Amino acid sequence: LCLLQASRLEDLRVKLVNEGLVNISYVVVNHQGAQSQKEFHRLKESVSDYITVYQQEEQQDDVWTTLNGNKDDFLIYDRCGRLVYHLGLPYSFLHLQYVEESIKIAYCENKCGNCSYMEPDIDDICENITKNADMLAEPKPTGQHSHRHHLHRHGHHH
Repeated sequence: LCLLQASRLEDLRVKLVNEGLVNISYVVVNHQGAQSQKEFHRLKESVSDYITVYQQEEQQDDVWTTLNGNKDDFLIYDRCGRLVYHLGLPYSFLHLQYVEESIKIAYCENKCGNCSYMEPDIDDICENITKNADMLAEPKPTGQHSHRHHLHRHGHHH
């Protein structure tokens, strides 16, 4: 996640809190490369304490490889830890609406089945969000058709 994306993630977090979407956990996974390792402190400074920045060690298995993703992907899980959306480039750019809408849908809808950790009294907050869910219909990709260029809805447990 570049520094610009990190600051945009902080802006998105604040926006969602102001809309009433609370108790969402955000984790940024820093890349293992030497340049990313050097920039770790700047990355951490570009977000608030409400966003965890995870520093990978060079010798550990790469988190993104383990998650079947790439360093710029967004993986969005429901409250029960089930993967609901996996967004790769270009859909993971925060100036677009895909990440925000995916978070809202994962927050409000039971895409992966019932979850016992639902927030009380979210009906009013989520009423408008679910009305806009059609906006997130799977886009038609252009150019390459690799896994990371598509918006994925997942219905299975990870």
